[in-house]
Amino acid sequence: MSINRPFVRCARALLLSVTAVICAAAAAADPPSAFPGALAGFTVDFAGERIPYRVFGVYVMPGKSVSVEVVDGDDAGYAFEAESGTVAAKTGRKWRWTPGRGPGLARLTVTGLPSGRSMTLNAFVMVPLSQVKKGMLNGYRIGDYPAVPLRQLPIYRAPAGLVEVTPENEETQIAPHFRLKQFLCKQDGGYPKYVALRARLLLKLELILAAVNEAGIQASTFAILSGYRTPAYNRDIGNVKYSRHLWGDAADIYVDERPADGNMDDLNSDGVIDYRDAAVLYEIIDGMFGRPWYEPFTGGLGRYRKTRNHGPFVHTDTRGFRARWGT
Repeated sequence: MSINRPFVRCARALLLSVTAVICAAAAAADPPSAFPGALAGFTVDFAGERIPYRVFGVYVMPGKSVSVEVVDGDDAGYAFEAESGTVAAKTGRKWRWTPGRGPGLARLTVTGLPSGRSMTLNAFVMVPLSQVKKGMLNGYRIGDYPAVPLRQLPIYRAPAGLVEVTPENEETQIAPHFRLKQFLCKQDGGYPKYVALRARLLLKLELILAAVNEAGIQASTFAILSGYRTPAYNRDIGNVKYSRHLWGDAADIYVDERPADGNMDDLNSDGVIDYRDAAVLYEIIDGMFGRPWYEPFTGGLGRYRKTRNHGPFVHTDTRGFRARWGT
């Protein structure tokens, strides 16, 4: 009896994909477990975002006070220190921190007393968007944000400011498994560069990364095909006017570990790198939708086939409402 080998390969790939989806859906009933050593042992609310990690990046405007509060922790008290700016109090559970007037990086530390457990917040004091003149900021091309927000939604208002990126700060950790330089726009141009980033995107990426590893896929981070895009670059590549990449809460991601070759890994083990591998990643992310703990991370999700210019990947963002597209 002859064997239809293409059919066998197709059936095996389908079985592996379905198995991954079932496992991911089962794991999504509860939040995926964070990586060992990633958690601080308490949670800090920084300007409305709840951060449980030992190291994380936050983004503030110059001179604008922000609230910092321990909202989940069993220590008797906590100490708060800032290497620049002013702090209203040094101990307790809630503080107000006011950064300096100029752009830069300020490291904030929250420490549990008496446990000594600590969290480092790498606080980037941004450059106001109002300093962009004729589409340029210190020689770096930005372009113009849409004058009218899409459907008048607040999430499509121009960002208040941009993070100034230099050779000295681009390696800064902004989450346990991500660094600032991973999210830079792909456009040409020297330093300083500028980027918009939202803490919620990084919180979501850490959740996705944990879920991917729980599904049995080895990933120490995600390769970022596209993070922030300036309006000028987004227009140059012919992308939609209101792409969430312009607002710093979107990332095009893929797993690139075995081997690290600039392309998606064979996630479904069928011996081929194609859209089916993006589908595995897509289904893991989509399987978390609808869980109460996932609600703050609701957003867009799209899967893409490989082209001459890139391999398969998945888009994810935190726009606040559900959107799906792709093959």
